[in-house]
Amino acid sequence: TDVTYIKRRHCHKSRGMAFSLQERQILGIHGLLPPKVETQDIQALRHVLHRMDFCLLYIYLMGIQERNERLFYRVLMEDIEELMPIVYTPTVGLACTHYGHIFRRPKGLFISILDKGHVRSILDNWPETNVSAVVVTDGERILGLGDLGVYGMGIPVGKLCLYTACAGIRPEKCLPVVIDVGTDNETLLEDPFYMGLYQKRDRSQAYDDLIDEFMEAVVDKYGQDTLIQFEDFGNHNAFRFLRKYREKFCTFNDDIQGTASVALAGLLAAQRAIGKPITEHRVLFLGAGEAALGIANLIVMAMTETGMTQAEARKKIWMYDKYGLLVKGRQQETDTNQEAFVHESPGNVESFLDAVNTIKPTAIIGVAGAGRLFTHDVIKAMGILNERPIIFSLSNPTNKAECTPNDAYTLTNGRCLFASGSPFGPVTLSDGRVLTPGQGNNAYIFPGVALAVILSRVRHISDTVFLEAAKALAEQVTDKELEEGRLYPPLSNIREVSIQMAIKLVEYVYAKGMAFRYPEPLDKNGFIRATVWNTNYDCFLPDTYDWPGIGFSPKAK
Repeated sequence: TDVTYIKRRHCHKSRGMAFSLQERQILGIHGLLPPKVETQDIQALRHVLHRMDFCLLYIYLMGIQERNERLFYRVLMEDIEELMPIVYTPTVGLACTHYGHIFRRPKGLFISILDKGHVRSILDNWPETNVSAVVVTDGERILGLGDLGVYGMGIPVGKLCLYTACAGIRPEKCLPVVIDVGTDNETLLEDPFYMGLYQKRDRSQAYDDLIDEFMEAVVDKYGQDTLIQFEDFGNHNAFRFLRKYREKFCTFNDDIQGTASVALAGLLAAQRAIGKPITEHRVLFLGAGEAALGIANLIVMAMTETGMTQAEARKKIWMYDKYGLLVKGRQQETDTNQEAFVHESPGNVESFLDAVNTIKPTAIIGVAGAGRLFTHDVIKAMGILNERPIIFSLSNPTNKAECTPNDAYTLTNGRCLFASGSPFGPVTLSDGRVLTPGQGNNAYIFPGVALAVILSRVRHISDTVFLEAAKALAEQVTDKELEEGRLYPPLSNIREVSIQMAIKLVEYVYAKGMAFRYPEPLDKNGFIRATVWNTNYDCFLPDTYDWPGIGFSPKAK
């Protein structure tokens, strides 16, 4: 039936978005579809107008996932280096941008501000009852693309695909969620294919109350140790909710903590190549939002582990945003989250190039999402100031990257240590050397962290977990890979990388008294490997067997 399709996500026909609000509520499928109710005319037009070749492979792979989940993950895992850019960054950004045009079948839960007071009933509509991990977004800051409203559903779906592919977390234990409170994207509000609420974002107390209700409903239904990952919320809300919920729920923000961990791992690997401890680096950020602040705070934590004071560590980190260098006395108001990295002005700085030449950083990290702002002059300046400059161009998707590896390597004669947020191919230099850029992909971090947290039943995730994750990732980069230009292990090995990280983290959380699974597994390696999900098909035959040597023998008279 139609209801069976929506609730179980596998049947032969469905009315899809044409179900009325009353039908959705009565049939128990409310929340399993985006908030919009569509006519069949709009549904048909969407399919006729779809002509976006760049999304075809994404649509094809998502179709396999809907029809045969184990086959989908088998295909993804066997060619993950090639296919991760399709199901995740950067193609997922394109898929989100055009979500209303390529929409075929619903995935995840859609909870709108109009559902306030009824969140638990929407969770009850989700067909799986044993959820361990939730990824939630409100769609306000999708990658570097901005406010995409409910079109942001592609992000939780993509993240949870990697939970399974990279760390073996069972797919039925994963729940993607979009919180729809409207959108400030005028283009979407005028788009007949948009599938969310046609209203401006609700920024009132009702928004906070809805998030509170959601968090409490998740824990009430699935348990206190349910992992809730926040994804692509606006800067202000991201930090606010992390502070508000981190001591009450099992939660983390991947844009703040996951990005920080993978960036720090790249710096720790780079220090092996340079032979200079992290405490001797000066870091200049392009961007001062949640990603920059998350990375900066974790770098400070790594520096203080060596005995440096927090104040000394913070002095080594500078930030440059759209208003210029973050310094005392500038006209633009400073966010409270940025205050730790506001310094006295070093002099007249009117451009990012000026900031590089004045501060003389050993590393520049781009997380502004504003495109090619690591200009040729900036890269050349880094090459003059440093024998082995560190250049991290971490903004996503690809067209938002601060520079390409080709520019970074060629303009520094192959001396720089480079990492990007989006995937780039190897670069061949004029002298014949081939350098492979590292991709500072959060997928190296969040699946392994999630696996460890879920298996050990951690209830509150501290920043030290992400510091340990960064160390565990950096340790897995071989000397040969460093010589090739890599700062991260090959993505083709990411399942083993995630498992090794999970083993280290499980050992850590038990040692620190953060784990609530008892008894503590003695063989943590064996425990984790026995738990991870694989793509082998289940057998549907009952347990049948013979009784050897037993036959019918009438009692002798």
